[in-house]
Amino acid sequence: MSRYLRLIRCFVQTSLQQELAYRANFFIALLHSLLNLGTGLLGLVVIFEQVESVRGWDFASTLAVLGVFLIVSALRGLFISPSLDTLAGIDGDVWSGRLDFTLLRPVDTQFLASFRQWRLFALFDLALGLGVLVVAIIKLDSTLTVFDLLTFLLALCASILTLYAILVVFTSLVFWSPGFLFTWVFDGIFQMARYPVGLYPGVLRLLLTWVIPLGLITTVPAETLSGSQSSATLFGGLAVAALLFAGASLLFHRGLRRYASASS
Repeated sequence: MSRYLRLIRCFVQTSLQQELAYRANFFIALLHSLLNLGTGLLGLVVIFEQVESVRGWDFASTLAVLGVFLIVSALRGLFISPSLDTLAGIDGDVWSGRLDFTLLRPVDTQFLASFRQWRLFALFDLALGLGVLVVAIIKLDSTLTVFDLLTFLLALCASILTLYAILVVFTSLVFWSPGFLFTWVFDGIFQMARYPVGLYPGVLRLLLTWVIPLGLITTVPAETLSGSQSSATLFGGLAVAALLFAGASLLFHRGLRRYASASS
């Protein structure tokens, strides 16, 4: 474990040097973070200026979902997507054959493919997401106990693991079609996680809960803050996250066996 932690530290240091090479990157990342926050808040303000609640969700509880979405999106942009996205596309590692160098490393291939690149400017998004979540908690006007916070952290860990597994599944498809960035397909769907899954109509709500479990990624952690989430749903989410992770890892390694390398 310590070996992998040292590798992550080296990856972070290298990524930081690359990002600080251009001063404009700082301001562009900050502007992007503020625009992302602004569009999310604007949507909620427009809705709840007209009504007090929608299907049992008021402004404070919906704001908590947005806060979780921003936090999860920030963590995705911090260390998941930067590495996985390099595998796909015409200039990706699979198409160009650069994956050969990853396979030659004496470290687990999935680990290297997932953590070798970091986008540290995503910490702006993380800070803004935490700020939104704190405001939502204050507006919920409910007293949080240590148990509530631990439950929320547990649900958040399950949501991050679920998101990682989904992205690994979409990324693994690149071994069957190297030139296509399948995670682009997921990006459009993932934007629906900004809002509680309960706001969507019946069939779509079922799809976003059990087919592409966006509800487990953002809605379930937010509900733990208000105490409206049952223990069965929480542990069910943990089980789903573990199963998705195991299935995603199997698909990734199966895809690796299809890789023909640059010399073939």
